[in-house]
Amino acid sequence: MLKFPERFLWGSATSAHQVEGNNINSDVWSEEYADGSPYADKSGDGVDHYRQYRTDIALMAKLGLKAYRFSIEWARIEPEKGFFSRSELEHYRDVLYACYEYGITPMVTMHHFTSPRWLMRDGGWSNPEVSGLFARYCEYVFQELGDLIPYALTLNEVNLPIMLREMFINFDFMPPIGIDAKSWTAPGWRESAARMCGADIEHYFTFHMASDEESLQHVKDSHVKAREVIRRCSPSTKVGLSLALPDVQAIAGGEENAEKVWHSYYRQFLPILQEDDYLGIQNYTRERYGPDGQMKPPDGAELTSMGSEFYPEGLEGAVRKAAIDWKRPIIITEHGIATEDDLQRCHYIRRGLEGLHAAISDGISVEGYLYWSTFDNFEWIFGYSSRFGIIGVDRTTMERHVKMSGKLIGEIAQTNGL
Repeated sequence: MLKFPERFLWGSATSAHQVEGNNINSDVWSEEYADGSPYADKSGDGVDHYRQYRTDIALMAKLGLKAYRFSIEWARIEPEKGFFSRSELEHYRDVLYACYEYGITPMVTMHHFTSPRWLMRDGGWSNPEVSGLFARYCEYVFQELGDLIPYALTLNEVNLPIMLREMFINFDFMPPIGIDAKSWTAPGWRESAARMCGADIEHYFTFHMASDEESLQHVKDSHVKAREVIRRCSPSTKVGLSLALPDVQAIAGGEENAEKVWHSYYRQFLPILQEDDYLGIQNYTRERYGPDGQMKPPDGAELTSMGSEFYPEGLEGAVRKAAIDWKRPIIITEHGIATEDDLQRCHYIRRGLEGLHAAISDGISVEGYLYWSTFDNFEWIFGYSSRFGIIGVDRTTMERHVKMSGKLIGEIAQTNGL
């Protein structure tokens, strides 16, 4: 058996908008209902996790999982600028209580792509004031709940807007969270979404659009300021952020291109990470670069239902590359595959963990592995058709059914080995 370090965090991950349902005060909800929206489905009731969280957490514990990463929704906590909802805060307090009741270590993400509608009226992530507004929200939460949160991620995948921009430049590639280039650049539905937020198209600037130097700096500042208030309110909480890191590879002649991409995805963020307690790495596949830029998957390559290459070895590659510059703990905050074939998912998990174990054996500090996702949930523009979950959900009855992959991760968690 390949044994993992003691107290290794084994679990799974979700985000609020994708599982809770009825996130009506968020910008993404507006995009779903905009005229001409490219979203295949509306998130609606999600997978009813807002109501069923207690039985869901009990189910995770029954499987053997030891950790649960979930997000607190800014648009619920602060539905209007300056108004903080006590009832929503108490909801998340009880989610945290449920984790402890069932022996689950919680990891909380403070922003997982969605923002309050009112933020769009202020210019969204293009407004220099966004970092202070985000930090104020984090301060409110951690003044109240900080003693219940041992791990916090300020922002999810701060580099994703850059990845989206690069993908659009290179070719019409389907990003991992499911936003395709053609619909993303279409202005009509965005104008409608802006109106639904009470904004105009000039002010409508979501997190996914923050790829230019100025707006990206606002995102970086938001992490730094949020980390400061979290540390002040809850000194015992370990704070980090997550980066989407494919295994960036070069073929002959593509070394310079690969190095530029790795800098834009990873190295440019190192200055704001220096005071973090850990780095969250999220990997799904690899990206290959040649002399002419990014290459499509090799002919005949096995693909996932999202169109990306089936390449579980990418997890080891991304961790090893990140560890060249990052000498502190790493937690795998997402690693997953969209597939209808759960046996394929099991192979993906096993092969990914074999590579991760090899990296750990070579001295790289990895403290946990959280599979994406706990449930077959709302996958942004693709709606409910792309299934990442280790727990299936009947869309009519909301009944849960554990997959073979869920039992696999539970067994691995129980034995702390593969």
